Amino acid sequence: MKRRLDTHLYYFTVEDESLLGEVFPRFEDDTYAIAYKVVGTDDVFVTTAETKDAMDRHDVPYNHLANEDGNRLAVYHSALSTEELSDYEDSLKALALAYRAIGMVCVGVNGNSKPDFADGVEHYSYFTAPAGHTFLWRLFTKRDEAIEYMSARFAEDSAAADWAETLPLTSSSELASYH
Repeated sequence: MKRRLDTHLYYFTVEDESLLGEVFPRFEDDTYAIAYKVVGTDDVFVTTAETKDAMDRHDVPYNHLANEDGNRLAVYHSALSTEELSDYEDSLKALALAYRAIGMVCVGVNGNSKPDFADGVEHYSYFTAPAGHTFLWRLFTKRDEAIEYMSARFAEDSAAADWAETLPLTSSSELASYH
């Protein structure tokens, strides 16, 4: 898979969301097409620049609402997620954005972790790699929340704490509005 220079993510609506399921399989084989419905909305989706470009090439009718700079979102990988998902960073960031999260950390793969859901399952999502592994992600909407979580969960990993402290945004309120 080729690396893209455009790391923007795009909010959009479509008149009939079943259209996405019909047209995405017709995109070029080297296109990784993905769109997530934004949590808490009836009809707003977020997608990558690669998917948006494919939608444009195939004349898919949609209403562009807003852009988000993907560089403003952060992903903290495990060794395996780095290996398997390095080419899918924009797709991971689109997943985070669908939850209005500013960052995400890989906390497990294929059920091999014991996540603590005490803070609520709504803070978690998953992403299945083309290689077949399913990765569990903890999502953060605030930098303070990420710092607290990373300090507790990865206490021996100073890079984890540094990652959380240097998240580009302090909260999801700084994300682009699509209204």
